[in-house]
Amino acid sequence: MAKIATREAYGKALAKLGEEKSNVVVLDADLSKSTKTADFKKVFPERFINMGIAEGNMMVVAAGLAACGKIPFVSTFAMFAAGRGFEQIRNSICYPKLNVKVCATHAGLTVGEDGASHQAIEDISLMRSIPNMVVISPSDGIEAEEAIKAVAEYHGPCYVRLGRSAVPVINDNADYKFQIGKGVTLREGKDATIIATGIMVDAALEAYNMLAEEGIKVNVINIHTIKPIDEQIIVNAARETGVIVTAEEHSVIGGLGSAVAEVVTENYPVPVLKIGVKDTFGESGKPAELLEKYGLTAKDIVKAVKKGMSLK
Repeated sequence: MAKIATREAYGKALAKLGEEKSNVVVLDADLSKSTKTADFKKVFPERFINMGIAEGNMMVVAAGLAACGKIPFVSTFAMFAAGRGFEQIRNSICYPKLNVKVCATHAGLTVGEDGASHQAIEDISLMRSIPNMVVISPSDGIEAEEAIKAVAEYHGPCYVRLGRSAVPVINDNADYKFQIGKGVTLREGKDATIIATGIMVDAALEAYNMLAEEGIKVNVINIHTIKPIDEQIIVNAARETGVIVTAEEHSVIGGLGSAVAEVVTENYPVPVLKIGVKDTFGESGKPAELLEKYGLTAKDIVKAVKKGMSLK
């Protein structure tokens, strides 16, 4: 199976977008080789600004450019975008609802050896708490590229969460259609539902195969847009299967699991079990080993599904 990092797909999509939209500009906090905005810089150097290690200032400059009719794409590592830039994103971008796209790379545990200081496991929670912000977490390179096209057409603040490591391509390049706010049903089953986002979508599909071998058929849903979340697909899943397991490379506090639980408790209460980082910091290590240690594997999803079925 082919693999590509979502940050790689972002760089390629950004360069293409620059050809189509002359008002697209790109800002980076001195990490363009890592965030892959260097792909845009090679083609359109006059529309690329290296803001240096000054993330808050970068967000405010992006707001000013948006107020002048540009479409700024702003990139740095997720920890620095959502963390250091939070106040400026809130007050200078989201409060006036300016057309800025914050595309943050190196999110989650799979930053790997860089360790806890760089592993953003709180960014979805932070960004979805801000009014007017759209939050997107692509599952693979194809979805990442389509997401970039979609946010370029959407008028308003967007946060796109991207990863460092290469991940399997699970979507069909020819047929895939991305729509902000609409979940995607990847597999169907009546025994339980797995709702996943980002790199955990691949793990959810692996869990589906493992469960199917035991005669358990589950519904698998890719929620690529955390906000606005697709409430209807979640409520339908709760009604049809009676239990939901969420999976995310993020803290279980405030991320996908919390968002799904909010929808379920208000509309059709069923058990919701969360696979994610359990209120702890990460550590330095190889990505696969970290996912194993912190319980973010297909085996962990299978275990949660079986527990959830016993609660129905």
